[in-house]
Amino acid sequence: VALALLLGAFASIPQSVESIGVCYGMSANNLPAASTVVSMFKSNGINSMRLYAPDQAALQAVGGTGVNVVVGAPNDVLSNLAASPAAAASWVRSNIQAYPKVSFRYVCVGNEVAGGATQNLVPAMKNVQGALASAGLGHIKVTTSVSQAILGVYSPPSAGSFTGEADAFMGPVVQFLARTGAPLMANIYPYLAWAYNPSAMDMSYALFTASGTVVQDGSYGYQNLFDTTVDAFYTAMAKHGGSNVKLVVSESGWPSGGGTAATPANARIYNQYLINHVGRGTPRHPGAIETYVFSMFNENQNDR
Repeated sequence: VALALLLGAFASIPQSVESIGVCYGMSANNLPAASTVVSMFKSNGINSMRLYAPDQAALQAVGGTGVNVVVGAPNDVLSNLAASPAAAASWVRSNIQAYPKVSFRYVCVGNEVAGGATQNLVPAMKNVQGALASAGLGHIKVTTSVSQAILGVYSPPSAGSFTGEADAFMGPVVQFLARTGAPLMANIYPYLAWAYNPSAMDMSYALFTASGTVVQDGSYGYQNLFDTTVDAFYTAMAKHGGSNVKLVVSESGWPSGGGTAATPANARIYNQYLINHVGRGTPRHPGAIETYVFSMFNENQNDR
């Protein structure tokens, strides 16, 4: 049976922390039944679930439970959704309207879309949003999930900016989100930034265990790389008219194997600090950060 990271690399989720969700990936051949997984969410006080694609069993199991759902429109359907409002309406009928008991929070159109496919992002988001509105479901916000790698500059956060390549598509994305009141979702992994160049920073800055300020940015002191990255995203979005767009952390975690310092002990430390921290927010943006921990299971067919 797949290792439940919730029980291993997670520790406890305090009842007061309402901003934490968990990613329910399915790239494995040894997962428990969806009904069992939903019971695990409930018994561990997890009120939000991220699904990377619509899954009938999961959506049927989560309906009526009070668990909020972020559902993905995966990358391989983007071109179809972008090309035709009718295709978007069909997708919404099959994957949203078909599950009236599910508390959908967002539709996440694409995950870390890159290259030429980025041209489909905003047209697909517009068509899905239009289909939801026509179905009387305009309260379900439409967004996309991006990689932290689209940040060309992340430190200091006040200088945060997208890469030149990302600027070309993120401008229209941010403007769409600002217009519709939807957040941007970003996958944030301090481990990856540290592991790419360990000599550039102490691991404690990535792991939430630094004893004091590591980066001083004007009057703001940063003690961990997570906050630095979040606030860099805010700065980058503001440069495209997105000063009022909220950031949702759609993935964060620490690997439990397969790399330097990738151990179950470090994963547990990172996840617990993350869970305890996100209710407070960042130096520039205090208040709860809606965050989804990656991942519910150690998926044996996931190459990430």
